[in-house]
Amino acid sequence: MHSSYRDRYSGFPRLNNGYNAIFKAEQLSIGLVAPIENYSMNTAPTLLNHIERVQLAERLGFGAIWLRDVPFNVPSFGDAGQIFDPFVYLGLLAGKTTKIALGVASIILPLRHPAHTAKAAASVDQLCGGRLILGIASGDRPEEYPAMNISYSERGQRFRESYQYIRHLAESHPQFQNAFGAVCGDLDMLPKPTEAHLPLLITGSSQQSPDWLANNGDGWITFPQPAAIQEHFISHLRNNASESKPVMEPLYIDITHDPDALPQPIHLGYRLGINQLYEYLKSREEIGVNHIALNLRFNKANIEKTLRKISDIILPHFHGKD
Repeated sequence: MHSSYRDRYSGFPRLNNGYNAIFKAEQLSIGLVAPIENYSMNTAPTLLNHIERVQLAERLGFGAIWLRDVPFNVPSFGDAGQIFDPFVYLGLLAGKTTKIALGVASIILPLRHPAHTAKAAASVDQLCGGRLILGIASGDRPEEYPAMNISYSERGQRFRESYQYIRHLAESHPQFQNAFGAVCGDLDMLPKPTEAHLPLLITGSSQQSPDWLANNGDGWITFPQPAAIQEHFISHLRNNASESKPVMEPLYIDITHDPDALPQPIHLGYRLGINQLYEYLKSREEIGVNHIALNLRFNKANIEKTLRKISDIILPHFHGKD
């Protein structure tokens, strides 16, 4: 890790319990993307034993479970995610788990009114004891926008205004106005988040300028890129930000029987041996990634055995450090 980065890297803000647990300066934690199953040959998962697998992940020490926001099953996209509406599913998971962070990567802000997003998210955050981490995005599936009579080309502006609306609603009796409506201080939204505001992680660029990205949100979600490119992206954001913020990266994996099998590219990830997965994760930690969410959609081996293998071999190297 470069010395200039270390000099600036004084630690992250303290937000809610979930954020504080998985985001620690100069450390990497490991989570999972739901559904925790192989559905590589299908657009939609079976969701068999989906709650039991989340509970197993919690017992094994994974730091977070991440849901996705896929309003419509778009054939060209080819992935329906966990199928359930993320906020409905988060409510169920809040009652079925006790300590694992509950994340969304990511809510498509332009497709929802921010009042509904803010109330649903704050409700989940209260119900789960402050474990919610909300990734937010402008969306990358153009087919969804005409279905809701929303302009795809204006999603960047809608994203920005939705973000500001959600931030304001965390205040008591806020007063503000934008394209989504006017709130004049004579009403309030309850519940509030467990802390001053919800942790909001911005996904990719979300159609925003580099300066806006650097100085808004509580962290960033970025897709896997070659190490040099990823390190430059992270350094650029942090060098232009007013405070240190964490970086999360999702990663598709297929763990092979050979523990030393070299990485072979798959969609947004790698087919590789468990020892090579450790090397990859360690290299990401060294360039400033703070959390990686593993996606097992393409994993051919038994899912429960894979979770236990990762827990036994990988997690001790990254979790539980001071």
